Amino acid sequence: MFIGILYLFLTFAACFILVHLIKLAMLGIRSVKKKPESPKAEEKPAPKPEPVYYIVEKKKTRKSYSNPKEIQFKK
Repeated sequence: MFIGILYLFLTFAACFILVHLIKLAMLGIRSVKKKPESPKAEEKPAPKPEPVYYIVEKKKTRKSYSNPKEIQFKK
């Protein structure tokens, strides 16, 4: 019984080490294969438009909704 536990531990340790060695090898290969940086002029990203929020109110006389009202927030 003790020998079975020992073999189980040794098998787990060998698999654990093997998996981590493969992961480290792949990480090393990726770091060596760096993509060449393309010389691009620094471009400023276009400003994002402000989000527009809509509020829809439920009418009380009928079971339909009113047209959405546009709300814009200004700085």
